[in-house]
Amino acid sequence: MIDVYFWPTPNGYKITWMLEEVGLKYNVIPVNIGAGDQFKPEFLKISPNNKMPAITDPDGPGGKPISIFESGAILMYLAEKTGQLMPSDTRGKYNVIEWLMFQMASVGPMLGQAHHFRRYAPEKLEYAINRYTNEAKRIYAVIDKRLGEAKYLAGDYSIADIATYPWLVPHSMQGQELEDFLNLKKWYDELRARPATQRGFAVMSDVVEKMRAAAKANQPAHDKKTWEILFGDKQFEKR
Repeated sequence: MIDVYFWPTPNGYKITWMLEEVGLKYNVIPVNIGAGDQFKPEFLKISPNNKMPAITDPDGPGGKPISIFESGAILMYLAEKTGQLMPSDTRGKYNVIEWLMFQMASVGPMLGQAHHFRRYAPEKLEYAINRYTNEAKRIYAVIDKRLGEAKYLAGDYSIADIATYPWLVPHSMQGQELEDFLNLKKWYDELRARPATQRGFAVMSDVVEKMRAAAKANQPAHDKKTWEILFGDKQFEKR
């Protein structure tokens, strides 16, 4: 059984969804990033960049255990392990990889900045909010255009879709409306309806509900201690 070091974030959901999709059994090990679990020495041995998700698979290559960090690398590993959701031919494989890299290099980082400056930053900086909201809009447009050419990002359903969709779930926090991107919305609605998606996103749903309630009540996203752990000097300590 695969151990998944998880917290309910877009990157975390990639892995629970993928495992549900390919039918592998897994055990969730919570990594409470607001409490600083990501800085514990035992976790840093698995994920030296102190980020979740990460996995350990006791039945890795050659039957030997393996641990993997970085969500894109984990998706590739699980696809290769199961022979699912990534083609074996070179052309098809790299078509998936290029859209996966687009997610890792652009979708996640830029939409994450939109989240931060629109919701989490202690000051409302107009330049930063406009900069990343507009970049989010541009990225949504790139995805929308692609999905006007193909049903899925890499042509067939793949890990590229699994990597990208979770980052679009909090679209309102990024200042975006799905109705402005009709090809994207059709794809989004189809993926949302998949049973594996729903099971993957049900992991630790109690924590998510508390976050949503706070956002709906317009309460601060984090208390001072949690904010310091996530965004303050705690991040920059030498370990």
